[in-house]
Amino acid sequence: MTEAWKNWEGQIVDGHVLRAYLGGSDHSGVFLTDHGHPEPHEAAIKLIVADPANAEFQLSQWEIAANLAHPHLIRIFQSGRCRLDHTSLLYAVMERADEDLSQIIPSRALTPTEASDMLGPVLDALAFLHGKGFVHGHLKPANIMAVGDQLNISSDGISAVGALKGGRNKPCVYDAPEAATRGKSPAGDVWSLGVTLVECVTQQLPSWEWKGQDEPKLSANIPAPFGDIVRHCLRQDPQARWKIADIRARLQPESQAPKTPSTVTPRAQVQRAPEKRRYLLAAAAIIVAALLAIWLGPKLMNQGSHAQPSSPVASEPAPVEASAKPAQPAPVEAPAVEKATGRQPEENASAAPTAPAVSTEPAPLAAVTPKPAAAKVAAGVVGGEAVHQVMPDVPDKARETIQGTVRVSVKVQVDSSGNVTDASVDSPGPSKYFANLALGAARGWKFTPASAGGDNASGEWILRFQFTQDGAKATAVRAAR
Repeated sequence: MTEAWKNWEGQIVDGHVLRAYLGGSDHSGVFLTDHGHPEPHEAAIKLIVADPANAEFQLSQWEIAANLAHPHLIRIFQSGRCRLDHTSLLYAVMERADEDLSQIIPSRALTPTEASDMLGPVLDALAFLHGKGFVHGHLKPANIMAVGDQLNISSDGISAVGALKGGRNKPCVYDAPEAATRGKSPAGDVWSLGVTLVECVTQQLPSWEWKGQDEPKLSANIPAPFGDIVRHCLRQDPQARWKIADIRARLQPESQAPKTPSTVTPRAQVQRAPEKRRYLLAAAAIIVAALLAIWLGPKLMNQGSHAQPSSPVASEPAPVEASAKPAQPAPVEAPAVEKATGRQPEENASAAPTAPAVSTEPAPLAAVTPKPAAAKVAAGVVGGEAVHQVMPDVPDKARETIQGTVRVSVKVQVDSSGNVTDASVDSPGPSKYFANLALGAARGWKFTPASAGGDNASGEWILRFQFTQDGAKATAVRAAR
């Protein structure tokens, strides 16, 4: 079934075009799509093979999740049934994530500061769910994601307390030992959080044989206070495990007052954007310092001075650096992921390349994942026929994380008027953040229009962006024909 998913690219599911296959498993596939009117935005659509015995239950769980609003939960916009090539499917349209934590751990363990800052949003979301009578049910690194300028956890598996794993979902290493017989519970989420935390700070899972062993064996190298936290999370007796409030209290210095969980009302009763934005800004002092290092740093450091592969192109002219003249912001469209990647959910975590340590200098939340940014424009000929060049405006803190040169190639289609009509990432380099900045800037370029009896710039071009600590440069070369 895994190979069959990609064959459905271009199909339409309840008005949503399956734009690109992001990844999946035998049981489910995730595609890039658009959602919303009158101005659609990128989203992810998850398809699962409908299990007649479990379909209505699954749809009901997605409906529940869609009506839960919290700043650290992935939003579900729509769900339902569909049929493609005689296959009965269920679908859920949700926020598209940019990265997930499972991509970072294979490269390096989180520092204590990063692990603490990661735990804050996760604990907030779990406390909210448990307070409403729900559980997450499948917490693990692949389901801890970066979305825009914040950290969220997945919501497509949320269920009521006591629900058993249904359908084709099998127990996994992150599940509490009692989950198969007693169902999902807040204590089960605490167990999963403990396993996840051990993996985050050691790059290894706890050693536990499930039978004949009272508690998992933990490494002596787990830094404080996380060793104490995971020991209380991984008690075999659910009643002996800490609750979310206990974990939060252990994380805080004694001089600090307990953190009050944010009050969130059902999604139908709130306007999310302004209130959540204020929430994030208030929390920035806690989260900012580590998020850039967690999601951006490991991918930049292995870049060094090596060029990224790109499509065959004509000989490349000397780079022309943009001036600092400001222009209107260029919309930035995030590349197809995989948030992750190729991925929104947990099925297809991929290992990030090994990298040296990255600076943990605090960075603005906007630098963690791309947002539309003010562009810098240079007029003049680039690569012979580009007459208007738009350069990404990279925040200072993001530039400080670059070691060497980050190279991104963007393929653009140019019409006879010299306007860019389509753009796609040809070679993303080591960071989706910089790839998205380049993609957004590329859409603002302009080339020499057609002239009577003369050559023109219409056709396919490759824009090669280079990001360093000194700034950004770009060249344009016509793609090989």
